[in-house]
Amino acid sequence: MQNVSISKLNKHIDQEVSISGWLTRIRSSGKIAFLQIRDGSGFVQGVIVKNEVPEEVFAKARHIAQESSIKVVGVVRKDERSPSGVELGLKNVEIISKPVSEYPITKRDHGTDFLMENRHIYLRHQRPWAIMRIRDEMIRAVHDFFHERDFIRFDAPFFMPTAVEGTSNLFEIDLFGEDSAYLSQSGQLYAEAGALAFAKVYTFGPTFRAEKSKTRRHLLEFWMVEPEVAFLEHLGNMQLQEDFMAYLVKRVLNNRQRELDILERDVALLEPTAAGKFTRLSYDDALKLLAKKGEDLPWGEDFGAPHETIIGNSFDRPVFIESWPTKTKAFYMQPYDDDPTRVKCDDLIGPEGYGELIGGSERIHDYDLLKERIKEHNLPSEAFDWYIDLRKFGTVPHSGFGLGLERSIAWITGVSHLREVIPFPRMLTRMYP
Repeated sequence: MQNVSISKLNKHIDQEVSISGWLTRIRSSGKIAFLQIRDGSGFVQGVIVKNEVPEEVFAKARHIAQESSIKVVGVVRKDERSPSGVELGLKNVEIISKPVSEYPITKRDHGTDFLMENRHIYLRHQRPWAIMRIRDEMIRAVHDFFHERDFIRFDAPFFMPTAVEGTSNLFEIDLFGEDSAYLSQSGQLYAEAGALAFAKVYTFGPTFRAEKSKTRRHLLEFWMVEPEVAFLEHLGNMQLQEDFMAYLVKRVLNNRQRELDILERDVALLEPTAAGKFTRLSYDDALKLLAKKGEDLPWGEDFGAPHETIIGNSFDRPVFIESWPTKTKAFYMQPYDDDPTRVKCDDLIGPEGYGELIGGSERIHDYDLLKERIKEHNLPSEAFDWYIDLRKFGTVPHSGFGLGLERSIAWITGVSHLREVIPFPRMLTRMYP
């Protein structure tokens, strides 16, 4: 007897197969029972009819507890009403393991706190199952995109000697009472070293921000994708970002339609992004757009979440905001030759109120200018000696960007909070489980 995963059942129509999985719920009458079964790859309904199986098999099937592990045997039948397109005509049910207590997540509505407290088992349910499979697709698409373009994966350390962009939101680590280190905010500086060794690299891993924020857009631990490319300037960097985002969205649309259906995501809102052709606004033009919408900001102010929402909602796909005031951005960004008050950087703002998805820039490649900027920002120069060295030997224009994986997944899936798109969220109010 062939053991088949639920996701492959449509290739076995009219065949007898076995499935190993778990019972998610059961509905029965006197003569027929409907078993909802999952196996990790998908969900399917099994139908067992009293007069078609031995009496003891039917009796056992009717009284299986939710989340019992089971093995079933049945014939695969087409069923156009089913989301999977098939159902199982069951012939036998074997109980592998019964729960030792009543399963806590029932059909009734549960609050967010309850579901987060039970995250370890809530992951089995259809909504988080669909989100995690889209997350998996996104991660594999990240690697495929860069490998197809001859990038190499380049791992940055998680322990950092100092901050990349500021010292106010760092997690400090005591190194045995001898010194301090900090959990990484970004792999960018190390990726720059990689780019000058391998030309095209990307880092991909968790990053940490000690922000005392409870908003839906913040996690203490999240994943970042950070490519860095030698001989790439600002405009080429924006094109790489556009190609990357279009690739990710297209990949999910092509490969995860079933999961998007479960989430009831309106894919028409994603399709324009897959086509590319993102609008590019200067910072000044973005200020004008905000003013037209009733939000006047003085020149030089950074944008907050409400401003990003207004800008994002003005377009049907992500939009670039480029040429920012130097004073609003990090020390390492390359200024324009004819206007040192602006830097060659961009924020990619997502539609539908999801805010900044990508931040990128051309990096300063001039040795003297980088030293000057580090001094202006009152950063400890000794911690950046190695970084400055990159400009001593064979310096070239180079650029890169960082994409926040969770925020991008939240937008693509249409969920309202980042806590839903990472297996075990770490937040100001959430460390368990």
